[in-house]
Amino acid sequence: MKKHYLFFPLLWMLLLMSFQTRAQTATVKGVVKSESGEGLPAVSVYIVERAVGQYTSMDGKYEIKDIPAGTYRIVIRSIGYQNDTAVLILSPGEVKQMDFTLREDNAVIDGVVVIGYGTSRTSDLTGSATFVGEKKFLKGSVSTPEQLIMGKVAGLKININDGAPGSGSTIRMRGGTSINASNDPLIVVDGVPLDNGGIAGSPNALSLINPNDIESFVILKDASAAAIYGSRAANGVIIITTKKGSGITQNALQVVVDSKNSLSTIPGYLEVLTGDEYRQLINEKGTPAQIALLGDASTDWQKEIYRTAFVTDNNVAVSGGIPGLPYRLSFGRRDEQGLLDRDVFKRHSLSINLSPSFLQQHLLIESNNRLVQTGNFFANRGALGAAYFDPTQQLRSGNDTLYGGYFEWADANGPNMIAPRNPVGLLQQRDDISNVNRYIGNLKTTYILPFYDRLRVVLNGGVDYSRGQGFVKVPATSASGYFLEGSFFEYEQHKGNRLGELYANFNNSKYEQKHQLDVTIGTSYQDWYTSSPNNPTYNEAQDTIIFEPASPFPFYTKNVLISAYGRVIYTHQSRYVLNMTMRRDGSSRFSRETRWGSFPSFSAAWQLHNEPFMRHVKKVNMLKIRAGYGVTGQQDGIGDYAYISNYFEGATNAQYAFGGQYYTVLRPAGYDASLKWETTQSVNLGLDFGLFSDRINGTIDLYHKFTNDLLAVVPVPAGSNFTNEVLTNVGSMVNRGIEVTTNFGLIARKNTRLDWMVNATYNLNEVKKLSRADDPSTPGVMIGGIAGGIGNTIQMHQIGFPTFSFFVYEQRYDANGKPIEVGRPIDPNNPALGNYLPTDAFVDRNGDGIINIEDRYLFRQAAPLWFLGTSLDFRYKKWFASTSVRAELGGYIYNNIHSNSATFQAINGTQGFMNNVSRFYYQDEIQRTTERQLLSDHYIEKANFLRVDNFSVGYQFGKLHKMHSKVGLNAAFSISNVWVFSHYMGFDPEINGGIDNNIYPRPRVYSLNLTFDIY
Repeated sequence: MKKHYLFFPLLWMLLLMSFQTRAQTATVKGVVKSESGEGLPAVSVYIVERAVGQYTSMDGKYEIKDIPAGTYRIVIRSIGYQNDTAVLILSPGEVKQMDFTLREDNAVIDGVVVIGYGTSRTSDLTGSATFVGEKKFLKGSVSTPEQLIMGKVAGLKININDGAPGSGSTIRMRGGTSINASNDPLIVVDGVPLDNGGIAGSPNALSLINPNDIESFVILKDASAAAIYGSRAANGVIIITTKKGSGITQNALQVVVDSKNSLSTIPGYLEVLTGDEYRQLINEKGTPAQIALLGDASTDWQKEIYRTAFVTDNNVAVSGGIPGLPYRLSFGRRDEQGLLDRDVFKRHSLSINLSPSFLQQHLLIESNNRLVQTGNFFANRGALGAAYFDPTQQLRSGNDTLYGGYFEWADANGPNMIAPRNPVGLLQQRDDISNVNRYIGNLKTTYILPFYDRLRVVLNGGVDYSRGQGFVKVPATSASGYFLEGSFFEYEQHKGNRLGELYANFNNSKYEQKHQLDVTIGTSYQDWYTSSPNNPTYNEAQDTIIFEPASPFPFYTKNVLISAYGRVIYTHQSRYVLNMTMRRDGSSRFSRETRWGSFPSFSAAWQLHNEPFMRHVKKVNMLKIRAGYGVTGQQDGIGDYAYISNYFEGATNAQYAFGGQYYTVLRPAGYDASLKWETTQSVNLGLDFGLFSDRINGTIDLYHKFTNDLLAVVPVPAGSNFTNEVLTNVGSMVNRGIEVTTNFGLIARKNTRLDWMVNATYNLNEVKKLSRADDPSTPGVMIGGIAGGIGNTIQMHQIGFPTFSFFVYEQRYDANGKPIEVGRPIDPNNPALGNYLPTDAFVDRNGDGIINIEDRYLFRQAAPLWFLGTSLDFRYKKWFASTSVRAELGGYIYNNIHSNSATFQAINGTQGFMNNVSRFYYQDEIQRTTERQLLSDHYIEKANFLRVDNFSVGYQFGKLHKMHSKVGLNAAFSISNVWVFSHYMGFDPEINGGIDNNIYPRPRVYSLNLTFDIY
């Protein structure tokens, strides 16, 4: 019992001591607002010396308790805003109110951006670099990362290839620099340069990265900015930084749940004849054989193969930190149906980011890990062209045991071999399924010398591994698989990319104001490999091989890149900045004699706004002039063994007879043992400005890029080799242009803000040389295959013209404005006048009295001269809205649908089947397809367009309820691909490569986005 009497006094003494201890601690609280006075949620409020902190609530409030009395440093951080720092002095028991107002962090404001192998203040940038943060991303349902910045960056042209789910994009920065090598920019994710090549079973390598995990992009456009990446930077560099944990410890847990639900619709259909219109045409102008083939249905085949599709995209992210270990864990799932029936894209992504620190912040470790799995069901693209099926025929035949029950053009022997297939049957009777796994990860260790913190050493190791596998199966009961008893093909591919880097950085900017020096020196090793088996194609039962690969051996290829690099940035009195970079790369894709390439750059900047004579110019808060020169290289897209002799199995019909037997021979491919780097020299002049406290700010850049030693496939003289073409260094090209980006803060009031961004780019491309000698008479390189006829091409690379220029005949027109057709009667009412001759239909440009290839001429180019982007962002209290618009001007397009499907001959009917025709037929009334007619400039149209990419409107609800003060909600509705304004007569003027032939329609997407923030 005595023990109990002693226990209670002891307990009271402990409670009293605890109360006295708490009475000696203090509390700090306040509100973090934007310049417009709006409370900012999810802002990190961090007390450095105590390593504690908190996120602000939905209305911007924070409160940190139990802080011992003393003097501290408090840091405020938020993505898209400049950091703020203040001194915090607390007395025992004090409750201190500290409010903060954050300024937006535009690219021209002196923030910190990620550059190659480190970071830099924007004021120290001497090259052309653009930062795009999460706040500026394109809104709505986005399936791949590059779509987030479409139209946001001057000089960066991003076009979605088509409307298929997970489809890739064509990315061009300041025009293409190569003919046969890659024109894609280098993409770096958290310090790991990615492989630009695709992976089997995936429509787009970038679809294997979840856009929801991305925090920012930095686009390095000129050589002075990108030369640190040397051999891979000729087409620019896109640096992607993913989201990380905050590292604060008190109430640090943040959970963000983002849910998008979307409806995809087709914005329009190809203009073809209806069933009734088709019957009328055939009855009026058709032959008895064609009339006999008519059916009595009115089937809209496009509506049979397309559908309204659904997309769901759900993501959960948990971030925060325990002492010394900031973390972020996210999971995402996207289920996307395509407009084409049965088309499906599914993605599951898992991301783990850890950023621990040790030894009192002297040892920093950053671990980034992303694991993505995609599943695809690829609908049969053949249905797009087959949608020109006879509209008078029924969908189904009534016999479910024959051809799957679908109507097909057939005879007593089976399906008509040359007839088109039922488009619905093509979709429903082919399974094309893939599964792709990709892991991207890196571990970066930074050691800051404790006795000399100006110097840090960084070791970075990364890996990018992917595996794609799938199969394609066509049943024997289908018309496509009827004669082969079906088919089954299975594939698999493994790709690996390993990175090892070691570099050191010296930076004295914390201690020196007059002479600031930033020096980086390092070395890098990276290798890539690809392997896959060469599988045969079996029949559906998989007991008979129907197609044997030419080489039955497994495929394996590998290449290695070893590099050394250095960079020096010198800043004098925050006014003058000098930047010098050198990188030396050695690639296994070239011989020992040509393996190594050197890529230097030099640039400078003058910050006029820091000059004494500018101090009294109050309206100009930022003015900087930049100039730079650099050399970058190119070696992607040419294969790994192009500089050595490679042998391939010859065709079975070209075997060698020996001893009464026939043997398959090995044939050598052409090669150039002196193959070397393709190099691009770049000059850039730039101006950065900010006026009226950055209410107006922007950049202007002039650039000139000269690419030499072009890697191109060119013809070789007969007899000089066992092949008719070879990859070699030949020729040169130029890209020159101007870029302008301007941001306007139109309204900046307490409850209202309206920002407007506009950018414009002019790029002129010209081929300067196509041979090793300066010979302007060198024949051009024919490219651009088209449908119709055999082996026809419509484009050419030629000296003095842009790449992908159109090579055509000049069309003549009759009195009614219709194109003259060779062989058509001059006057049907006067047969004595005869028929039109080739010289009547086309211009005899060389005057020799005949029409042949000598009369073809180069006319316009596929790439636009101008591309523009603009966006508006509006906020009123808790309401927000935005829109993004893009335009392209000066480009042209070859309408292959018009040329190939708008003649009466396209109907056929003489071989037991008929096709529908394009409504363009009534415009031209051309009866038959000929080579010259296909190659007429009549089918070259302007590809100018203005596309409203996105419109979004939403409301920030804030706290859901007083009882749930830590749960907030943002809701938004958006429309993607809102509208396209164009005079182009085809379906969509945004065609990569300049040839329009049955593009997969880009959907119009309606999305509802709900974002829950839990603190």
